[in-house]
Amino acid sequence: MVCSSFYRLFFSSLWLKSLPFSFTTRIPLTTSSNAEKFYTHLLNHAQNPEKTLVRIRAQLDAQSISGVLHRCRLDKPQLGLRFFFWAGLQPGYRHSRYMYSLACKLFEIEKNPSIIAEVLEAYRIEGCVANVKLFKVLLNLCQEAMLADEALGVLRKMEGFNCQPDSTIFNVVIRLFCEKGDLDMAMGLMKEMEERDLYPDMITYMLILKGLCNAGRMEDACRLFEVMRSYGCTPNLVAYSALLDGLCKSGAFVKVLELLEEMEKERGECSPNVITYTSIIHKFCEKGKSVDALPILDRMKSSKCSPNRVTMSVLIEGLCNEGYIDEAYKVIDRIVAEGLVSSHECYSSLVIALSRNKKVEEAEKLFQWMLGNSVRPDGLACSILMKDLCLEGKFLDAFNLYEDVEKAGHALTMDTEVFSALLFGLCQQNQDAEAAKLVSVMVGKGIQIKAPYMEAITEQLKSA
Repeated sequence: MVCSSFYRLFFSSLWLKSLPFSFTTRIPLTTSSNAEKFYTHLLNHAQNPEKTLVRIRAQLDAQSISGVLHRCRLDKPQLGLRFFFWAGLQPGYRHSRYMYSLACKLFEIEKNPSIIAEVLEAYRIEGCVANVKLFKVLLNLCQEAMLADEALGVLRKMEGFNCQPDSTIFNVVIRLFCEKGDLDMAMGLMKEMEERDLYPDMITYMLILKGLCNAGRMEDACRLFEVMRSYGCTPNLVAYSALLDGLCKSGAFVKVLELLEEMEKERGECSPNVITYTSIIHKFCEKGKSVDALPILDRMKSSKCSPNRVTMSVLIEGLCNEGYIDEAYKVIDRIVAEGLVSSHECYSSLVIALSRNKKVEEAEKLFQWMLGNSVRPDGLACSILMKDLCLEGKFLDAFNLYEDVEKAGHALTMDTEVFSALLFGLCQQNQDAEAAKLVSVMVGKGIQIKAPYMEAITEQLKSA
């Protein structure tokens, strides 16, 4: 019985390794007539092709543009790039992120960034008319290729074409320098915006604020936060959250709580929500300050913001990581009594936290208590506990735990790999009756044996 059930499971787990035919059909590349028309015109009008491209009667879309770029990529990269820029200016069409990525890849912009300056120089020599929209297309390409210095070069050349950069253009360049980590340059560009009467907007401030926070320059970040206010750019929830995150990472928890209090007083759109509070609790726990995070629950209550499963999971895990298991039980009792988070969610999180901290025996006792008190554990808690029992070689205990879950009538969605590991362990320890039951369950549920365990289980059955 065991063998017949196993072999049914075994063969249902095998994939076809070879077939007498292939599902893959090779489709020959077809020549796009639209792309060919544009490409032929480019070859015949290499000087200032933009003037006459509009005369071509061909459909301009992503497919035809891609066809032209592929034709130009080997020996006409500059011409191909000019066509790409021209296409991005045409009414009824706009380059997608994919098309910018394709252009970067085909013309190897990252390896050959000077090609952008070369195109601009060709425009200048040929007397081509350029507008702000053209420069935005160029900068979008720089952004896709992460070329901060080249983007700055594009910005600097705008005035030579009688074009003035706007806030959007400055923001693209500022973003690139923030991502590069050159925050001094980014702040210098923001100052230049002010000198041009282009006042920084929320996007500008957020780019630099996040950059400063990521770099750990919290004094500069806090100063910028105040500058925003002085210029009438009222910080929103996103700005507060960015500053809070930076302060948490730098360990300035006193300042964190001060800023949180400020948000709580602000009310309205800047009021902290459950994500804000949970994020702060998480940062406290990461820094080994889980007990200090407990009063934040009181602040949530005062702000009429209820914790959720994630909030409790983060706090419970933090307390267990630091050995404050009694505190974890106390906070669960309190939150459940107040009806804020369900008992099964809280205790399932505690089972997971105990298991991850190698307190498997205590996790197992809690799990059994949950079953005996009609507190339904979740599938993740069951999977993690069973996996840990298997790792300790307690395969029979893991199987009995699963049976108890089934008897309690809890249909849990569990990690299918646990079944394979458990079956292997039961076979290894010659627990034939339990192995037979588990095989029957796996066949009934359509659970296949995972590849790493297949050979080992087969050898166990052969030796038996």
